[in-house]
Amino acid sequence: MAEFHTFDAGGQTIHIRKDLRVPMRDGVELVADTYQGVTDTPRPALVALSPYGKELQALALTTPPQRRPSPMWDGCIEAGDIARVVGAGYVHVIGDLRGSGGSGGEHIGNYNAGGVPLGQDAYDFIEWVAEQPWCDGNVGMIGISYFGSMQILAAAERPPHLKAIFVSGGHYDFYETTYHGGIMWFMPRAAREGRGGDSGWAFTDKTGSRMLETYSPEEIRARVAARLADPDVAAWPNLVHVLNYPKHHEAWFDIVMNELDGEWYEERNPVNLAANIEIPVYLQIDQGRGWTMDGTIELFHRLNGPKKLDIGPYPPMQSRPFVEEHDKMFRWYDYWLKGIDNGVMDEPAVTVFVEGACERVNADRWPPKDADCTSLYLRPRGKLTPEPEPMGARYAAPDGFYQAPLTVTDKVEILRWHTEPFAEAAEFIGTGAAHIFAEIDQDDTNFILRLWDEAPGGKRQLLTTGYLKASHRELDERTTEGDPYHPHTRAVPVEPGVIEEYVLRLYPFAAALLPGHRLVAELSCDEPLADDHNALLPPDAFHLPVGRPVTHKIYRDAAHPSRLVLPLTRFAR
Repeated sequence: MAEFHTFDAGGQTIHIRKDLRVPMRDGVELVADTYQGVTDTPRPALVALSPYGKELQALALTTPPQRRPSPMWDGCIEAGDIARVVGAGYVHVIGDLRGSGGSGGEHIGNYNAGGVPLGQDAYDFIEWVAEQPWCDGNVGMIGISYFGSMQILAAAERPPHLKAIFVSGGHYDFYETTYHGGIMWFMPRAAREGRGGDSGWAFTDKTGSRMLETYSPEEIRARVAARLADPDVAAWPNLVHVLNYPKHHEAWFDIVMNELDGEWYEERNPVNLAANIEIPVYLQIDQGRGWTMDGTIELFHRLNGPKKLDIGPYPPMQSRPFVEEHDKMFRWYDYWLKGIDNGVMDEPAVTVFVEGACERVNADRWPPKDADCTSLYLRPRGKLTPEPEPMGARYAAPDGFYQAPLTVTDKVEILRWHTEPFAEAAEFIGTGAAHIFAEIDQDDTNFILRLWDEAPGGKRQLLTTGYLKASHRELDERTTEGDPYHPHTRAVPVEPGVIEEYVLRLYPFAAALLPGHRLVAELSCDEPLADDHNALLPPDAFHLPVGRPVTHKIYRDAAHPSRLVLPLTRFAR
């Protein structure tokens, strides 16, 4: 039987129902807690679903919000500000997904749970909420990251009582969430296992691996041996461990075993489901979260119903417990769930914060302005100029760096190029590319490019990033100037000693470089584990380093025009 008690939040009394049992169509029960005001008046409900554990989400009532890099920041407290939700006249419903927390069933695979699509469970959960006497039949959803992805999965199933959703910082294309440009990213490990201050999934003993379920022990041994043949994987102790001992690390094991895009990642891919969504959708994302910018924008383009896209300012990570964006969310839900005509739908569909200028650009499309693909060329002596290099490689000799594995050094080698200080402000909004002509002495490496706005005096802010594993260099038919796409469906080893052109996709960004500022491009094959930007990210939010010693020669001569292609929207006069 569910518990019932009250909580005083700064003079506001909140009625709490604990451990409600929510039946799914196959007989499995999920558990949920509800938070609401003291009267019995039915209210709209905002549903939060994840495998992170509803008890962890309850800390929003007692823990002050923590910004990165606070040691108390925990990336999994993402269901929203309970007291504000209740105070705004909504019921906050927080549930544990199948196979996690107090819920029954098993959780196996990506966006499936024991063969049941998570969206199907969300449908049943939402419809159950709508039938309760404390709900007026109008349901929305709340929460960021995994909670945000669940909103898309739920909306694609079209539960009749889900009237609108508001998604902040969601993850969509699951391959791009776990491999950036083909380079493995460690933050999904933190979300699933718990690492460096993240609590991780609230696993039950009925959580398993789709790979172990699908393949025979002999096939698994062969596949594990193939992954361990990758020097990058073999040099990283956690990966050696998880590949040899997958039990209790099943979700991370599945990610490590699937280094190429394909069927495993397409299983219930939220981006592919977007065409099924007809209810109003508000998508919000902050700059600096490059790995979710592309997915958010692609999702926005595929949605068919009323929609908004809001790209907010740097820094990249919201507080934990998550408390940001609630004013926008309540305004959205007041309109769609309460019927309050507050004018939100009379405003432009797209709002973009332009860093540097600290102004917002409004439009009815993304990108919000027409942009010229403008090239800035890598030149000798670390220069970055609009003019290409006129000399050949004999005279404009390549830059180079040797990166030893991080098993024997803690130094990350970085090449830098910079513009002259801008005489007038230059605005860039959109996606970019980096064309790097390089020769390496191994069959693979990483290319990591980071673009900075450097102010007079040296203070700087990250604008965007690009990642590419050299063996994933193939482009596909979607590629246009300044907008490259890689299929990531196969790896093609590099022939050592051969100059290749590598085209890195630079994640979408919006920034104005002010007079006196410089644009700085940094290229490396590993990344510093702590710097001006990485200190703001969650623990372990870095990429798998190169595990082999690699010498890189970066050509930027007349025959090899290494360059950036950036979306220039205007020079301010």
